[in-house]
Amino acid sequence: MPELPEVETTRRGIAPHVEGKKVVRVIVRHGKLRRPVPPDLLREFPGRTIGRVERRGKYLLLRTDGGSVILHLGMSGHLAIVPSATPPEKHDHLDICLTDGMTLRLTDPRRFGLALWTGEDPLVHPLLAEIGPEPLEEGFDGAYLFRASRGRTVAVKQFIMDGRMVAGVGNIYANEALFRAGIHPEKKAGTMSMERCRRLARAIREVLAEAIAAGGTTLRVFRDVEGKPGYFALSLAVYGRTGKPCPRCGAPVRATRQGGRSTYFCGVCQKR
Repeated sequence: MPELPEVETTRRGIAPHVEGKKVVRVIVRHGKLRRPVPPDLLREFPGRTIGRVERRGKYLLLRTDGGSVILHLGMSGHLAIVPSATPPEKHDHLDICLTDGMTLRLTDPRRFGLALWTGEDPLVHPLLAEIGPEPLEEGFDGAYLFRASRGRTVAVKQFIMDGRMVAGVGNIYANEALFRAGIHPEKKAGTMSMERCRRLARAIREVLAEAIAAGGTTLRVFRDVEGKPGYFALSLAVYGRTGKPCPRCGAPVRATRQGGRSTYFCGVCQKR
């Protein structure tokens, strides 16, 4: 699934091509995504100008003066800017056609993405209203993690992957941040000291910032709007490296399952 760095990479890629552009029409080829594409998207969006492209967690927002489109890339989706005359392929489900002859195209082989219209502030939409603080913005720090984790018995990895606690920290980056912070993924969140919370907040910010700079992480299907893969996979210290030497101590990287997700860690460097 595209995580925060991949979604932010996509936002930065499409923004220069769509901001300030008027929408001519919206073409829906397969409307049955995670949620059906609503009729008001086709009715309300054409004729409006896209003012800003924003990101909230793993969602993209195309804002206009009369409403916003909420986009999610699902498990395998991506957006591309193509000439409007470009013939669609099998999994090209949605086109947002612009006045300059270009189109923002959503490709989603597994159809777990979504495209919705809201006439209200999208930040109060039920999908976004309970998302936690953005880890790369002011307000997210060790003190926040310490306050939010008090009394929580859930494992720290699952805690930081909970979108209500922190926005957009998916599995790959949770594994990498915990390694950098030297914290065992199964440690109970509520038992972390302030110092560990500070280390973890700093590690989350560093890992996400570096991943964005590298264009995200391509493990299977992610591509940016120009079709290029992300290169942060070359920098992964523990994720997907079962049995390989820890880059710090040389001990073999271990793997387990938490909440149905693969977890990778060094049993020597990461402490409970």
